[in-house]
Amino acid sequence: MSDPKWTVGKSTPLTRPRGTRDLLPSEMRQRRFVESRFRDIAELWGYCEVATPAFEPLELFTLKSGEAIVDELYSFTDKGGRSLALRPELTAPVARLYVNELQATPKPIKLYYFGDCFRYERPQSGRYRQFWQFGIELIGSSLPEADAEVIALAQRMLASVGLDANIHVGSLDVLRAIFCDVDYETSALAMRLIDKGDFDRLAELPGGGRAIDLIKAKDPLNEAQNIVALDHLLCVLELLDTLSVSYTVDFSIARGLEYYTGIVFEAYSCALGAQNQVLGGGSYRLAHLFGGEDVPSTGFGIGFDRVLDAVNLQVPEVPRLLVVPTNDARIYALHVANELRSRLKTDIDVMGRTVRAQLAYANSAGFDYAVIIGKNEMQTSKLTLRNLRSGEQELLDVKQIINRVLNNV
Repeated sequence: MSDPKWTVGKSTPLTRPRGTRDLLPSEMRQRRFVESRFRDIAELWGYCEVATPAFEPLELFTLKSGEAIVDELYSFTDKGGRSLALRPELTAPVARLYVNELQATPKPIKLYYFGDCFRYERPQSGRYRQFWQFGIELIGSSLPEADAEVIALAQRMLASVGLDANIHVGSLDVLRAIFCDVDYETSALAMRLIDKGDFDRLAELPGGGRAIDLIKAKDPLNEAQNIVALDHLLCVLELLDTLSVSYTVDFSIARGLEYYTGIVFEAYSCALGAQNQVLGGGSYRLAHLFGGEDVPSTGFGIGFDRVLDAVNLQVPEVPRLLVVPTNDARIYALHVANELRSRLKTDIDVMGRTVRAQLAYANSAGFDYAVIIGKNEMQTSKLTLRNLRSGEQELLDVKQIINRVLNNV
């Protein structure tokens, strides 16, 4: 009978957890390309990157979204008896970071972030239990200029990866003004019903019919012209026109959560199916819930995975080189590979293959060039560069190889 401690491996391979994905090299190239575009634009607009822990106190999310969210979270009690949760989104963690670390920083504070989030929900097409979010927060201003900047930045980011998104802009100020004569509970219920698109129940509330007329109007701004809370929205729209941002006024955008304050917006892609929203944002006041000052903020979160599903990216391929040495040139080849790696994506044989086997591997693995090194190459410092696509080859030194490959990109 075999000793269990010496048993190697399993007869059945372990698989990834439900609702997660393995991301292969081709997918990661696309993801990093999109991520770098988003980062570059955020930096150009004056935003600085922050990062928060993958897990936070459970209370951080229940204070923001209510106790009902617990059913959607990966929550647990640690060995010290603390109630924690894997982050389901990144706005609350960044607001907590602001309260802990940045309250004394001059306003406005412009932050961006990128990270994975977790929700315990039924996996379906385009929705996973682990997903990624890229987000922006502008903290410290309630002026129309702040709202307009954040919306324009959202449009610029999506356009940078070829996503022609439809941006819809609405106003909670306008919607709440319709229900200004009802009690707080009824007004809050109305916002939740609008958020869910439940117009049947909304019609039963005082002011509900007026809200439905506004939401369904062909010219919503004209329909809303007598609502006193319209001024802020009109200022934001004028600024968006100045910034050449295309938009649709849409009063069906609501938030069922109380901390949202005024402007709300979403972006949709016609390249997706029913689940076509790729971005959502708005103005809010959240920091005071976590023990900080009551500070206005505006931000958005991009559904990173949905963006990747919506765009047809042609990510520039970086040429790959394989250094192919004979047995007596392997030490010299290591020095050559190190020089090439200063500028080029370079690999070298670590399997002890023959030159013929190395070249066969280079072709099957999709390398673009082979740098062949034998005794003659060692003596002359002229290396054989073979273009594996065309079959052409020439003798060049290391600097010439670098220039040749870079000029052919």
